[in-house]
Amino acid sequence: MRTKITRLLGIEYPIIQGGMAWVAEYHLAAAVSEAGGLGIIGAANAPADWVRQQIQETKKLTEKPFGVNIMLMSPYADEIARVVAEEGVKVVTTGAGSPEKYMKMWKEAGIKVIPVVASVALAKRMERCGADAVVAEGTESGGHIGETTTLVLVPQVVDAVKIPVIAAGGIADGRGIAAAFMLGAQGVQMGTHFIVTKECWVHENYKDMVIKARDIDTRVTGRSTGHPVRALRNQMTGEYLKKEAEGASFEELEKLTLGGLRKAVIDGDVKTGSVMSGQSAGLVKEKMTCEELIQKLVKETDDLLKGTSLYE
Repeated sequence: MRTKITRLLGIEYPIIQGGMAWVAEYHLAAAVSEAGGLGIIGAANAPADWVRQQIQETKKLTEKPFGVNIMLMSPYADEIARVVAEEGVKVVTTGAGSPEKYMKMWKEAGIKVIPVVASVALAKRMERCGADAVVAEGTESGGHIGETTTLVLVPQVVDAVKIPVIAAGGIADGRGIAAAFMLGAQGVQMGTHFIVTKECWVHENYKDMVIKARDIDTRVTGRSTGHPVRALRNQMTGEYLKKEAEGASFEELEKLTLGGLRKAVIDGDVKTGSVMSGQSAGLVKEKMTCEELIQKLVKETDDLLKGTSLYE
């Protein structure tokens, strides 16, 4: 499975773990990188000192490349941007904004910069400002989402830019990876399936809910606020969607979700917490180690693509 992405990032397989807030910490990132993919630490809204500690702990567990996902709307984004350069992180993925003002610093530090995009226009802008690749993330993803599906978004981004494209959204097995390659992607980013791996620290209630999920079990809240979020349906999403339909204010809706992801991830409150998950949860059926999952994905993809010219 050698592609432009494996060469660019110095990894064995073109499989990147999503930088999920509260979920993607150093145990998971190190395990994914050790298994041949690219593990990612999710900085989310955490302070810079926490991110530095996570980076240092990851280095103790693996000598292979790993990355940090920086949410650019975070109040700590400027500090974290400096931390990743100081700590010699190999890869940065970004979301919720543009990383343009950090590009010079990151490039001088030898960091590969891969913004997550949900549109062709943003992908082209990121290429112009020096991105090494982009993640084209479809609306099937968990957490904060765009509107365009992976199947439609990926080939349009591939046609629009010269840098490598990584597909994300709705991918959970070798069929999804093979499809992504067919669409022109050079790699994939996956989040939901990594949630249930044994190295992932999320509460077992969260993992069990993902495994039990059916094809119809995700809901999107916040469309009226301009900040749509996909999560598994529960008491919270039901109440949120009801209030949203009734025209509740942004502040009233925010009260329902404030601290919700932490409640689900740490406390195991899968009723009133926010159990963020992609639509691919319906494809996730068992818990396994990161190495077992990646080897399963590689075998499934190889079996489907044998005899094609999609691998370099």
